[in-house]
Amino acid sequence: MKVTIDDKSGFCYGVVSAISKAEELIAEGKRVYSLGDIVHNDLEVARLESLGVKTISHADLGDIAPEKDTRILIRAHGEPKSTYATLRGGSLGYADATCPVVAKLQRLTVEADKQMREVGGTVLILGKKGHAEVVGLNGQIEDRARVVEKIADLEGVDFSKPLFLLSQTTQSLALFAEVRDEVLRRSAAPSKVVVRDTICRQVAGREEHLRAFAKECDMVVFVCGAKSSNGKVLFEACHSANPHSIKIESPAELTPKMFEGVENVGVCGATSTPHWLMEQVRDTILKIEC
Repeated sequence: MKVTIDDKSGFCYGVVSAISKAEELIAEGKRVYSLGDIVHNDLEVARLESLGVKTISHADLGDIAPEKDTRILIRAHGEPKSTYATLRGGSLGYADATCPVVAKLQRLTVEADKQMREVGGTVLILGKKGHAEVVGLNGQIEDRARVVEKIADLEGVDFSKPLFLLSQTTQSLALFAEVRDEVLRRSAAPSKVVVRDTICRQVAGREEHLRAFAKECDMVVFVCGAKSSNGKVLFEACHSANPHSIKIESPAELTPKMFEGVENVGVCGATSTPHWLMEQVRDTILKIEC
């Protein structure tokens, strides 16, 4: 049996940067607290915790003493303005690892909100409700934007007024196009609808690549954490191209029965999937064959 790891799968730049920042701070002897999971992969989070990175929630901030060597890590997803105010108010040192693509989108969200308030319009954000990135985006503008996950969420939008459509960076290009077209169709004045495709191309470009990769395999093993929004999108791309695709979080989920009659297996993952984990999955499959 041949097992191939997709060479374009794995951490995106923003995740690599955030993890590198955490590891650098630990190496400097800092006490590092990640504000939320540094990446949506439990096994990578566990690895970092073994190095000394502690994962905390916003509710825990009040319990952390503002000591010289303590750093609160703001992960790649970014944070709302209120988080920075809390950190500064409590004199807590922090390291901002917000992905540059997300930071740029945060600035655009502020500009869009200013523009819409001047004309009585609304900012629409295509994204997953409650997702850290979306919370951070809407938190730049005191939660005035309307978050849209699907077409049905457009119910209640005042289409007689101007609209500004943005997207979470890890959304599906196909879904964005569908929502964009529906917004323009329903608008009483399409010329007053501003559309900005803010999907990260380092992520979006993987959909087409993974479809091609999946078609070359008898079976695809897609590795990602259950919390990964990007993982859901990319797995669907694999599954649409090859119905013999399965999604797992760890090698422990693999069984010999899954690979009966299979000669060519592809292993791939999300932007939150560490390469070392995909290697473990590959090695486990090869041992199963033995």
